[in-house]
Amino acid sequence: MQATAYTYDPESRSGQVLLDDGTPVPFDTPAFDAGGLRLLRPGQRVRIEMDGDKVTLVTLLTF
Repeated sequence: MQATAYTYDPESRSGQVLLDDGTPVPFDTPAFDAGGLRLLRPGQRVRIEMDGDKVTLVTLLTF
């Protein structure tokens, strides 16, 4: 699923993404770490995976 990075706290490595319908969805440290990213800037397009209503992976969207 695609989303847009909304907030990111580099100290806790957690934040929120916005789904394409504008719904904010929080992600935690394990979801960020699973994507192998080192930094995330608001506005970046990301790919997320979810298990129910919990984000399990955040990574950059590549075409």
